[in-house]
Amino acid sequence: MEAKRIVVYLNQFFGQIGGEEEANTPPQSFDKPVGPGMGLQQLLPKNCTIVGTIVCGDGYFNENLEEASATVQKMLDSFQPHVVVAGPAFNAGRYGMACGTVGKIAHGMGIPAVSGMYPENPGVESYRQYLYIVETGNSAASMRTALPSMAKLAGKLANQEVVGSPAEEGYLSRGIRQNIVVEQRGSQRAIEMLLRKLNEEQFETEYPIPHFDRVDPADALADLSKITVALVTSGGIVPKGNPDRIEASSASRYGKYSIKGLTSLSSDSFETAHGGYDPVYANQVPDRVVPVDALRALEKEGKIGQLFPYFYSTVGNGTSVANAKSFAAEIAQELVSTGVQAVILTST
Repeated sequence: MEAKRIVVYLNQFFGQIGGEEEANTPPQSFDKPVGPGMGLQQLLPKNCTIVGTIVCGDGYFNENLEEASATVQKMLDSFQPHVVVAGPAFNAGRYGMACGTVGKIAHGMGIPAVSGMYPENPGVESYRQYLYIVETGNSAASMRTALPSMAKLAGKLANQEVVGSPAEEGYLSRGIRQNIVVEQRGSQRAIEMLLRKLNEEQFETEYPIPHFDRVDPADALADLSKITVALVTSGGIVPKGNPDRIEASSASRYGKYSIKGLTSLSSDSFETAHGGYDPVYANQVPDRVVPVDALRALEKEGKIGQLFPYFYSTVGNGTSVANAKSFAAEIAQELVSTGVQAVILTST
């Protein structure tokens, strides 16, 4: 079989450059497999060789999108790959967006691309139409199951073999519909599905309807000077030592912390538990994430009635939508029951 060239894209962590402290690393390339690429090479068909690896920091890529994209495109052009493999990114949002962008760049160059992501990764919804995204778990613990599926897809694409449906190949739906020939006409299939549904039997629709979680905005408040305002953050600000042990990623809990009598959040008493951004500036001035100082000033000026004496905090980095909804429901119920009329939500 004809030899095929594969290029892999990785972030600074999986590219073995460093952790969050190296997130601002510009794109760099290597003429060999690196990190997960070494395991991927063993799983690829014998005629497929990883000829290069592109590594870029998650922070740099997302904060310098045009420059990073242009550099990556030049690197891909120099390697002349038959297929690009990006990640897997699991549930890391910035990494997923970078992998998706790399897939879009490759798509524009006429090169097929494969990645691996958790279904809730924002990169899936933004870039699924440009590349094949294998479904993974929400952390690197699922690397062993992700790589074989990615290697299988990459091999098929490199050798121009027919790629089956998402259910057959293990990738997430791309939102692309294709005409197929089947024995039964549509009306017959529809009646059979309806009968199975009426009989409470298992069936699979041929046209899944996307579910959008829509929330109508609340009515504007007439007089801010008489309301109680609360602060809620996914930026991970916690008392020093992180007493509730909120995880740096994929949080399973949130915390409620008193700010009674405080005019600001001191770096001596508060820090961030978040593992998805550079913590230096948040640790220096925690008010940058939870603006107690600004709300106290508005309270003193009489522009708001009062600041709620507690703030709520969790970590948004990799946290599942299901957990986030659960946190939100509990926090909202408590705030409503205590008479809070407005909430300021902060992120990072």
